[in-house]
Amino acid sequence: MKFWFLTRALAALRSGSVRALAAAALCALGPLHAAEVVIGQVAPLTGVLASTGEQMVLGGKIYFDAVNAQGGVHGATLHQLVVDDGYDVAKTVSRTRELLARPEVVALFGFAGTANITQLLKDGVLAEGGAALVAPYTGGESLRSPFNPWIFHVRAGYVDEAEHMVQQLTTLGMNRIAVMYQDDGFGQSGLEGVQAALARRKLQLVAQASYPRNTDDVAAAVKTIVAAQVHAVIMIAVNKPAAAFIKKYREAGGGAQLYNISVVNPAEIVRLAGLENAHGLGISQVVPFPYQPKLPVVREYQQLLAKYAPGAEVNYTSFEEFLGAKVLVEALRRAGPAPTRERVTKALESLQKWDLGGLVVSYSPTNRIGSRSVEVTVIGSTGRLMK
Repeated sequence: MKFWFLTRALAALRSGSVRALAAAALCALGPLHAAEVVIGQVAPLTGVLASTGEQMVLGGKIYFDAVNAQGGVHGATLHQLVVDDGYDVAKTVSRTRELLARPEVVALFGFAGTANITQLLKDGVLAEGGAALVAPYTGGESLRSPFNPWIFHVRAGYVDEAEHMVQQLTTLGMNRIAVMYQDDGFGQSGLEGVQAALARRKLQLVAQASYPRNTDDVAAAVKTIVAAQVHAVIMIAVNKPAAAFIKKYREAGGGAQLYNISVVNPAEIVRLAGLENAHGLGISQVVPFPYQPKLPVVREYQQLLAKYAPGAEVNYTSFEEFLGAKVLVEALRRAGPAPTRERVTKALESLQKWDLGGLVVSYSPTNRIGSRSVEVTVIGSTGRLMK
């Protein structure tokens, strides 16, 4: 598969050259071979979510590469066309419009950001383009309710994650709970999920505090939550601000049990917060544990990761998007030769109780949420995740 854009873009990122990244994107939008099926992906390859964006792209890449090595889909090569939005809402909208203006783009894949994708819905970008968006890296409720026909979720939502964490905490007698959240649609969705889970148990938050999007400015949030003397803190945060909160909260004497919603990389948290602070952090997860090859789909992921991305480490984010790529490729197969956006959408709806190899997803004309599976993992004493 032609994956030169990602190679050039990551090289540009490492060199710090915005000009080189832009050049790579312009090249990516150039002519494409007629025997290709084009999958458009907008991802945060720069900014606070850059490490997550790289893993999102990688998870799709290794599966698309494997499919292409076996002859593609109905003889057509899969082309993963990736452009960067820097986790910026306006750029997500403009980049998506550019992709959907290209008739050869038959589906969208693996975007990030609740606020970013919500804006696509508000502006009618997906409806105008008529293309399905498969496996967005978000569990935002605004993308699930009210029902919209364009987004096919592989993962459980933040409401599901919040319910699972609150259930676990209250079962252990921890009912003084605070939330630290990102001040945008992503954070608000998680906050509301926790509030609803507590309300079902006739409880309320003891404290809540936010931080500005695209920053790690958590000092005010730390002060508020330390003063509240809570049993547990549920964080609705991405890597850098989550790590900053963990570090500052522990250094300020905060002793509560800490949890974070699924969108963080535990290795990045340990690196940024320090193991002495990150040890014991609970992280909700919405896909199977990818570090032990107990399930067929985990074995497949690990084998293809080693083959097509030698040196890359097993990672929840890349595994989640690997699963999303499997869903999309199966839909492309069912859509038949020369797939159109409409045929791909109809094919996705036909994936009912479809087993990816240990994880079952199910869609229909009235359902776009493939799975509601949630479990909690913990960063252990060595810095590795434990179930």
